[in-house]
Amino acid sequence: MNILIISVIVCLLSHLFAADRPNFLIILADDCTYNDLPLYGGKNAKTPNIDKLATEGLTFTRAFVSSSMCQPCRAELYSGLYPMGNGCAWNHSGCRPDIQGMPQILGNLGYRVGLAGKTHIRPAEVFPFEKVDGFDKSCVRNPTLAHDLGPVEQFMGRDKAEPFCLIIALTEPHVPWVMGDPSQYPPDKIKLPPNIADTQRTREDFSKYLAEITYMDGQVGEILDSLKKCGKANDTLVLFTSEQGSQFPGCKWTTWNTGLHTALIARFPQKVKKEIRTDALIQFADVLPTLVDLAGGEAEGMDGSSFAPVLMGKSGSHRKYVYGMHNNFPEGPPYPTRTISDGTHRLILNLTPDELFIEKHLMGLKGNAVLNNPYWATWVRDSWEKPAIYKLVKRYQSRPPVSFYNTAKDPYEMNDLAGMPKFQKKIKEMRKELEAWMKREGDPGVLLDSSEAHQAAKSGKHLF
Repeated sequence: MNILIISVIVCLLSHLFAADRPNFLIILADDCTYNDLPLYGGKNAKTPNIDKLATEGLTFTRAFVSSSMCQPCRAELYSGLYPMGNGCAWNHSGCRPDIQGMPQILGNLGYRVGLAGKTHIRPAEVFPFEKVDGFDKSCVRNPTLAHDLGPVEQFMGRDKAEPFCLIIALTEPHVPWVMGDPSQYPPDKIKLPPNIADTQRTREDFSKYLAEITYMDGQVGEILDSLKKCGKANDTLVLFTSEQGSQFPGCKWTTWNTGLHTALIARFPQKVKKEIRTDALIQFADVLPTLVDLAGGEAEGMDGSSFAPVLMGKSGSHRKYVYGMHNNFPEGPPYPTRTISDGTHRLILNLTPDELFIEKHLMGLKGNAVLNNPYWATWVRDSWEKPAIYKLVKRYQSRPPVSFYNTAKDPYEMNDLAGMPKFQKKIKEMRKELEAWMKREGDPGVLLDSSEAHQAAKSGKHLF
């Protein structure tokens, strides 16, 4: 057999093998509360492209991140590990240098693994994504440049024989809310969620936030058009996720449902059924093992597990529990909380209940005011004469040692049931499992939320 014949056979086998491995396209929003989207009950935002995507695939109604901050939740997504496992248990820190991330894991299975847009993950050697241009890399840019789909299309269409995994990490609707058309959302017409105080400035800022959601939705539509243009739509699993909650109080930087619950839609033509919803409980740590499974590999050493059977309609369940943590440093003084949910009920442990919660970005006006949130001052100003607003300020800043909610009936978790006798057995059961998870993860609790632990992680020398 001569060299030419061998080369042809190798080429044909390469094409056949690639055909059995789907491409992966993951579209990340940034700081978008899941139930501000119409798909999850949102009353304001217009998102025609996300809504259309949902009609073409599977919507997860119970998907969660482990930490409602940009860097930790991305570390979870890109590693398949919980915060203690990957080492990124705080914002603006770093992962353990000895772990492997999505680029190496899928790269070993023959994938080109690229990242466009926001990175916000370190160290680079653990996450050596191929850099793809065309989208903003900074979520706090102001003003911003228009995005360019050319580099994305070039990446997706570059190699016919080699499958790709591409993450497009958008920067909307992260503050500053400067994109989109707020005139679509007149402040006096907005229906504010029950965990958001009704002040005029809040309405004005919420209008700008909604405009960014619609702008983000437009980008989702353009990206999906680019995938189709490249001829890869039928061979690609598309995942859209909203990341963690928005920067409004009670969402991001908390372990409440509106912080940790994420939107997740999966489209995979001829593989995933259209226009269906699943209550299967999943976590960001499960995404990478699922991709590995679909790529024909075996996920090893990860905290998550493959939910491919749910995708393919072979199962309606996945996990019994999802877990979450918040360590407040360096966003403000230490304020560690831990949580567990079974999809219906949520238990939250506040490890320092005598302390006051303070978040410097949301509450401060230092530096560029466009990047901060002047609306918070109006909450405080109006709280002394409006009991409903006082209640929200108090809820946000002063929390009991134990909280318990029926999230299925109360998705904004406004009604704490921890003191009711009929829930004590369930609270005890869930607390036992949450504390067991903390022990399994090597989570020291209060000691983790400190400048020493954060600085050590930032420099690659983790204390825990």
